[in-house]
Amino acid sequence: MARVLIVEDERELAAVTKRYLEKEGYDVSLISDGGEAMQFLLTNNVELLILDVMLPAMDGFSICETVRKRKNVPIIIVSAKTDEESRVLGLNLGADDYLVKPYSVKELVARVNAQMRRSMGGYISELSDGELRLNVASKEVLLDKMPLTLTAKEFDLLKLFLENRGRVLNKDFLLNTVWGVDNESEPSTLTVHIGKLREKIGSGRIATVWGVGYRYEGC
Repeated sequence: MARVLIVEDERELAAVTKRYLEKEGYDVSLISDGGEAMQFLLTNNVELLILDVMLPAMDGFSICETVRKRKNVPIIIVSAKTDEESRVLGLNLGADDYLVKPYSVKELVARVNAQMRRSMGGYISELSDGELRLNVASKEVLLDKMPLTLTAKEFDLLKLFLENRGRVLNKDFLLNTVWGVDNESEPSTLTVHIGKLREKIGSGRIATVWGVGYRYEGC
């Protein structure tokens, strides 16, 4: 389970973000003080850092600069500083992404997932699960060496599941990622597509997590 550290002194925002990330299967720690966060980062391993800028004891820019000199952990800065100079500074100090407050927590989760995919091996041309193989470039899917005919949305769903095997993906995340953040699709649309995908790849690969979403368990 990937470990994420959120350094944020807005406690309500931090709590909501933590809850959403935990639904995605992440192990999340919260720290509201910059100095304490720096000590934690020096003595503990994390797979991704979500970092506010305006913090007690030590500001986020200083933390970002220090961490980047020591570790290659993905860093996402979240800040109310909207000016171009601040965004450029954060990225130049080593942040991988910069998200302006107020932000959509769902968008932040999508950005976290994207950073995690990159840090875990970069671009992957093929994803597989036993005899199920998905070629990202050619958009081809094989099962037992036989081609499967998937719609574009079914392909995108399967790709997302294979990239996040064993992790619970909530319904809103799946809809926003596959259909787009501004989509107006009903949850039933997702249910229908999941059902058709199960028929094609085998019903046992995708598990329903009631009240939350789905988890790809594989063959």
